[in-house]
Amino acid sequence: MLLNDYLQQQQQDHSVPSSLTDVLLSISQACLHINQAVRLGALGNILGSAHTGNVQGEEQKKLDVLANQILINTLTSQPAVAGLASEEEESFVRANQHGEYLVLFDPLDGSSNIDVNISIGTIFSILRKPAGELNTESFLQSGRQQVASGYVLYGPQTILVLTVKHGVAMFTLNQDNKFQLTQDKPIIPVQTAEFAINMSNQRHWQAPMQEYIAELLAGKTGKRGKDFNMRWVASMVAEVHRILVRGGLFTYPQDQRDPSKPGKLRLMYEANPMSLLVEQAQGAATNTQQNILDIQPTGLHQRVAVVLGSKEEVDYLTAKHQHI
Repeated sequence: MLLNDYLQQQQQDHSVPSSLTDVLLSISQACLHINQAVRLGALGNILGSAHTGNVQGEEQKKLDVLANQILINTLTSQPAVAGLASEEEESFVRANQHGEYLVLFDPLDGSSNIDVNISIGTIFSILRKPAGELNTESFLQSGRQQVASGYVLYGPQTILVLTVKHGVAMFTLNQDNKFQLTQDKPIIPVQTAEFAINMSNQRHWQAPMQEYIAELLAGKTGKRGKDFNMRWVASMVAEVHRILVRGGLFTYPQDQRDPSKPGKLRLMYEANPMSLLVEQAQGAATNTQQNILDIQPTGLHQRVAVVLGSKEEVDYLTAKHQHI
């Protein structure tokens, strides 16, 4: 089943609006263009730094800038889209006055992997536009209000993963350059023996995280009584995709270097869309204090701590933080 057929079925079975289908198809088309640029790599002269910085002061890669512009150009031309917000833009972008939806996106997650040919991706979140004039507050809706979210993984295969809140669907780009359904309603195992974290930051973690990782590293000889494997790709898309396929836990915790920052990952562009996908696959996602989807946003570029994946492990780690 191709993506268009799947979305048509969702319209019939779950009353998904045709306008939402149009937005999702536009996002998929934009990601096909991004995929073409990724595949060319050095041949397309898109590797390396753009010698610019984004709103967070991070260095932008050439492909960051290109992917961002492709998404903006495509979605501002989609009549159902009222406005956009991007991790790479300081403020929101107006689209169509009578549009029904707002689209938020990280145009290219895992930018540090671009030049070394390791998996990267595009993450997106879709909200309904509230009544009234479009402004920043229009976008500041909790993750529960998302009507759809997903990502495209540019890896050995190009894979589109999405949810319209009736389970998760995975599509693989076929030889005809169309997204074909390859897995429907994956379920994340409740238990796991695999975790993903950036161990180079260990000295900065809060005490509960230090204690938790020490338990995992102790393996069979420790209180958990089993060995754990560690993975770290430095691409949230790749980490979450692995969890959706075979389970696991991913965390990017708060640390003590800058107490004013409750985390590194962006709530609106990364944590919310990924948390919706994980919950729809029967996993869990928290910021160690509450469910990520219940957080009320205060800004477009708000950062949060993230713990997501197999429910038993997420609950265990979250419980360790409750006394803070």
